[in-house]
Amino acid sequence: MKYMNSQETYFTSFKHDIAHYVLPERFTFPFYYEPHPLCLLAAQELQQQLSNNTYYRKEFTRTGKMFGVLLVKNTQGEVGYLCAFSGKLVIEQANINFVPPVFDVLTQAEFYQTQSIVINQLNQQLQQLEDNNGIKQCQKIFIEFEEQYKREVSAYQQKMVINRANRKYQRSAAQPSLNNLDFIVLKETLAKESVFDKNRLRDLKAHWREKIDVVQEKLQIFNDEIAQLKDKRKQLSNILQNKLFEQYRFLNSAAIEKNLIELFIDAPYQTPPAGAGDCAAPKLLQYAFKRGLTPLAMTEFWWGQAPKSEIRQHKKIYGACIGKCKPILAHMLAGIPLDDNPLLINPAANKTLEIIYQDDAIVVVNKPSGMLSVPGKNIEDSVYLRIKQLFPKATGTLIVHRLDMATSGLMVLALTQRVQKNIQKQFISRAIKKRYVALLEGKIEGRLDENITTISDDKAGDITLPLRGDFNDRPRQLVCFEQGKTAKTQWKIIEQISGKTKLYLYPETGRTHQLRVHCAHPLGLNLPILGDDLYGREHYDVGQKKDDKKAKRLHLHAEKLTLNHPITKAVMIFQIDADF
Repeated sequence: MKYMNSQETYFTSFKHDIAHYVLPERFTFPFYYEPHPLCLLAAQELQQQLSNNTYYRKEFTRTGKMFGVLLVKNTQGEVGYLCAFSGKLVIEQANINFVPPVFDVLTQAEFYQTQSIVINQLNQQLQQLEDNNGIKQCQKIFIEFEEQYKREVSAYQQKMVINRANRKYQRSAAQPSLNNLDFIVLKETLAKESVFDKNRLRDLKAHWREKIDVVQEKLQIFNDEIAQLKDKRKQLSNILQNKLFEQYRFLNSAAIEKNLIELFIDAPYQTPPAGAGDCAAPKLLQYAFKRGLTPLAMTEFWWGQAPKSEIRQHKKIYGACIGKCKPILAHMLAGIPLDDNPLLINPAANKTLEIIYQDDAIVVVNKPSGMLSVPGKNIEDSVYLRIKQLFPKATGTLIVHRLDMATSGLMVLALTQRVQKNIQKQFISRAIKKRYVALLEGKIEGRLDENITTISDDKAGDITLPLRGDFNDRPRQLVCFEQGKTAKTQWKIIEQISGKTKLYLYPETGRTHQLRVHCAHPLGLNLPILGDDLYGREHYDVGQKKDDKKAKRLHLHAEKLTLNHPITKAVMIFQIDADF
């Protein structure tokens, strides 16, 4: 990795006149924000440099990266900005003024090189052991003996079943024609045959167990040696990793320094995730605090191709990641006045929860966009709370299914535990049918692949993409074919107007953000739902002005709900048109 000489400054002056801009009063809340106009300008200037650089144009056609700018004021009172990228880059020509990493393993960690040599030697020893012909031969013989053991034992057990049946037949056939003494002799003979069969089975098993045990003992010697090497490698790797974590030390405005281990001690996962400390935001703030620069605001944007599992839009602005950056930024921004956290504001405070139907068993409501289905970590107001207040004598947990906070539409709630169990069974058996209506950001292009099955003339189809949570950036979801849970959605186009697509969505499974991801992901419809601030193009574009119009809400609505009444068993159909 190549950076500018340590004696040079990474402070970048604006190429444009900024005299008419008003400086921010508070620093950006880094996880959810509207970018300050000066940050948009700084990001635009950085993106211009990326566009003009041959390396960046070529490198990020394969996979992109997050970049960041930090608006700062220097000791002379001049306003400029710093630039950084998340992760690491191999840069041959440092034509762009990126701040250095908080800790550079390649240049600052002699211990890392030394320990890495030892660990690599262990890896070579492990590879040699695992490739050893002796262990492979033992494994082969062990498998062959196990299979032969099972075959012979199974064959003899089947023979015993036949012998047992024959003895039973002999006893029943001989009893009427033999006197008591002869019949007793016959039974004793047959009993001895039975004992012989059992002893023969016992001896057969013992014979093969003895042969298998000999091979297993040899195999165990190899496995023990491999296990010891792996254990030693794990211990050395942990020691090395913790030593690296200790080298990542982060400052704040009060010049208090903490390392990664200290910062993550109270995090849900106490071990810092891979890449923690190498994101753009910590790099930017660290350099600012070390050089006496005053941080004013910040912005991060995605540049290039999105990873296969994630949904990222080129040039769009995003918040800092929760899993890696939250514990670090909480320390680094301590004592700095921040913009209000919009996630603490209840957007449903003045909204009405419309009751569509109610009886002694169920309540059907039309949830407005912006209202939680159940109380959240910071906001208690929800469908659950309001129905609980309206029906204080209701038993059970009321909630049998949920809608995302941003999604509007029909929800059914159970007023008794018995009804709750009935409706849950209907959901599990998929007896309950749901239809959503959505407005996508563009027109669906005709396509046919293993994840989208076109039914007719690109008017309808199925999407099958497995989903799991993004552990480093909740509540975002990832498409993951290795660990994801099955998720399937049917879709049908209603109309395409004004460059947008209105369609029905029929979820066959109920994964978190399923419809939003299936629409937005390149392997899905590759068109985000209008107003989607997680997966869509509603993120600020660097060239976008702050007063540009954005969609006021997510254009996804649970329009139709069909279920069997839990008491009367009558088929009930509810439908509420979307208000977009």
